[in-house]
Amino acid sequence: MSIVHRYLMIFIFGACLIIGIQIPNFIDQYEKRIDAHYIEVLQNFRGFQEIANRYYGGDIEALIKRHETSTDETFQAEGKPIEQMYKRMLRFEREKASLDTTYPKKAIHVIVNGDREIIEETYSNYSAGIVLDKLAILSGIVVSVAACFLLELILILGKRIIRLNKSLERTG
Repeated sequence: MSIVHRYLMIFIFGACLIIGIQIPNFIDQYEKRIDAHYIEVLQNFRGFQEIANRYYGGDIEALIKRHETSTDETFQAEGKPIEQMYKRMLRFEREKASLDTTYPKKAIHVIVNGDREIIEETYSNYSAGIVLDKLAILSGIVVSVAACFLLELILILGKRIIRLNKSLERTG
């Protein structure tokens, strides 16, 4: 192993360790944003839900339908914003339910199926912090080892492909 290769691997391991340590903090900030948006939409939606409870047995979709089919244009125009708010509330409810699990499943969910709007918002407002609890350390080590393992695997495969091509050129 050359000295350049060794230092490159140390650098990659260190960089991945720092990135891995940030993952639990990012997920925590993501969850807090989901919670904040959910609380806000609940507050904004409360009045409409009360109207649906009073006149439509709690069926918000019946309230929305009533707005949409109204002959009053102003009342009719209110239907779409109420529906959008309702869908947003349901979206955050689903996201909160998906995050109510173990850390590994939470991390996979955020990476694979997380709410892209909230991920972008979290990323653009992310405040990095080095919280060295067990979860952050474990996350950092897993990311670092996985990245170094994958890099080594790619290098080994690359060398074998180059050797195979050279041997084919000699025989062909």
